[in-house]
Formats: sequence, structure tokens, C-alpha cells
Amino acid sequence: MSDGGPASMAEIQGRVDPRFERVREAFAENFDARDEVGAGVAVFVDGRQVVSLQGGHADQARARRWRPDTLVNVYSTTKAMTAICAHRLVEQGRLELDAPVARYWPEFAAAGKGELLVRWLLSHRAGLAAVEAPLPPEALYDWDAMCAALAAQRPWWTPGDDHGYHAITFGWLVGELVRRIDGRSLGRYFREEVAGPLGADFWIGLPDSEHARVGELSAMPLPQPGEPEGASLAATLLSDPEGLAARAFLNPPSVAAGPNQPEWRRAEIPGANGHATADGIARVYSALACGGRADDVHVLAPESIERCREPQSRGPDRVLGISTRFGQGFMLSQDEPLSAFGPSPGAFGHPGAGGSVGFADPHARVGFGYVMNRMGPHILLDPRARTLIDAAYASL
Repeated sequence: MSDGGPASMAEIQGRVDPRFERVREAFAENFDARDEVGAGVAVFVDGRQVVSLQGGHADQARARRWRPDTLVNVYSTTKAMTAICAHRLVEQGRLELDAPVARYWPEFAAAGKGELLVRWLLSHRAGLAAVEAPLPPEALYDWDAMCAALAAQRPWWTPGDDHGYHAITFGWLVGELVRRIDGRSLGRYFREEVAGPLGADFWIGLPDSEHARVGELSAMPLPQPGEPEGASLAATLLSDPEGLAARAFLNPPSVAAGPNQPEWRRAEIPGANGHATADGIARVYSALACGGRADDVHVLAPESIERCREPQSRGPDRVLGISTRFGQGFMLSQDEPLSAFGPSPGAFGHPGAGGSVGFADPHARVGFGYVMNRMGPHILLDPRARTLIDAAYASL
């Protein structure tokens, strides 16, 4: 691994394999040309780390350096880690994808949901993208309250017929299944069964002892004058404040609560509040890209990985208002080339609001992770991440 590299306005730390100097150049370019504040990127190939880079600042005032162990909230990049937990239970025969959710969670049968299938939760087809009744801000941190609200909620569309992004509710829906079956909370299960054994610095429910190393996220950028509807997440939410998208993201008011608050960091919100390093994300995906194992740690069996990326939903998204593609708990490369996880059609992963992303490519045996603290406006893949992904594949 090389420690040298081109000059940049930002201080770049870390190492790259000499073959992957293009990734260092692209990383520096993000600071010089794309207003990066602080970020990290990690790439594994065939189970070996070939890129581990960090740079910039952990705070928006640019007074605190981004360190190799700087964590940052990665929003929906968390969803894939939640899905892994569910797929482990499927693999063990403890959860069936084609069983009704109510088999494991009897209260869920309310409001005509007695036959709603587990696979529809994972593939965003359940029609439970939002809670209709207004919820107080404190409900965001109350697991039982959110699960009770979702169990009582009638579906917004006929389950299984369409799909729409379950932006925040995904984590409670899938996480409660894990809790009902295993007894542990989703965050604890993930830490004890996946992240801990892998040595992956990824947390769902961050202990107070780790808060000091968290990077400060910027605010979500507001729409620009003349920006078309759907061009950014903020534009989508503001286009119809009473619509399904706004309810999905803002009831309870998750954005207003603020990801930089200790209450947000310590809560378990498995659809939105994972905290990770780029290395932590890439380390998990590296295992998925290499048959489901890393060293002696089993994450998922090969047949489980195939289930993860089996296409389930494609086309108009009833929440986001754009076309999206999902497997079982994971996003797939989108039909729009600029939103693809590299050139391999079988790659699968998940982006997070603002720009973070992780994915696995079993064909090229690549595990990729990118984190940042300047929120970008894009709904799917951020241009900063695309630049790094392109550089990584150009180096193979």
C-alpha cells in the first residue's frame, strides 16, 4: 500500500494499493472540486483491503480533523445491515419470506394486514411507508410506540401490488421481526452477530462512549430556484408537504430532530441512523462479495446472498416519485446508469441520504464503502460516490 499521492487542498490520510492511485486522485478531487468537507472511502477486492482513505474535517467549522476512526451517520445505508440480520434468520429457518408477518408479530394483523408477507416488508411493497396519524417528535426514539403505530396502520396501497420507499419505517418493521424471533434488539443483534465478529466499525444505536468520534453532518440542502420536482430529496418533500413522501420522512419529524443530537445517536432507528466508518461499511460488503465469509466469520451463505439481490421491485416508486429497483432489503443498480453500483449488473447495496453508500459486487469480488458529512441533495447516488466508484473499477 502506498502512502504518497498528489497534492490536494485537503489533507488526505490513509493508504492505497499502488494499482488504486486513481481512487486517491478522485478522493482528492472531491475536496478540490466538489466541496467535500470530511469523508472516507474504503475498497476491498477479493477480501483484501486495497483502499483506506480519510480526509478533511469532522465538523462543519473545519476545526476538527477527520480521523481514521471518525464515525458518521449514514442514514439509509443502514437498511442493508438491517436486512442482513433478517436474512440470517431466514437462513436458519427461523423466518420465512413467504409467511405472513402476523405469524411472528400477531398485533400486526390489524387493519387488514393478516396476510401481508414478510418479503413485502423487505422489498418496500408492504404499503406501510408512513404512519398516517401525526406523531410527536419523541416517538422517533420510542421503539414500542413506533411498532404499535405501524401495527395499527392500514396500508397506503394494496400490499404486494406496488412498491414505495419505506424511508424510516423499514427499520422498525424489519427490526421488530428480528426482535420478536430472536429476543435481541436489532442493534444488539447486528453488533453481536455481524459487526462485532467482522471487526466492522458500524453501529445501530451508538453507545455514549463512542459519541466523541462522530462527525457533524451538515443540513440537507434546500432546493435551488427553478429546480424541477424530483431533482432532489428536499424538492420531493417540499413539493407536497401533506403527501406520502413528506409523511414517510417527517412523521415523526426525523429531519427536524437533528442527526447531530445525542438522542438520535444512541437510539436504534434501523432504517436511518447507523453510524459507521467507510471501512466498517466496506468490510461487511466485502464478506458478501466473497461468498458470505471473511476469514472465519460467517455472515450469509451464498444462497442467502442470492436471495438478497433477487429483483423484487422495479419501476415507479410511489414515495420517491422516480423509478427504483429493490431486491430483498437491498437496492439494486438502477436503470439510470448514473445510479449504478459500478458496471456489474449483479452488484447490490444501499445509499444513504446525503451521499453515503456501500455495496457488494460478487462478480468482481468488490466491497465498497463511502461516508461523508456534507449532505448532498441527490435521492440516489451522489456524484462524489460515483467518481470514487468509477476510479475503483478503472483500477481493477
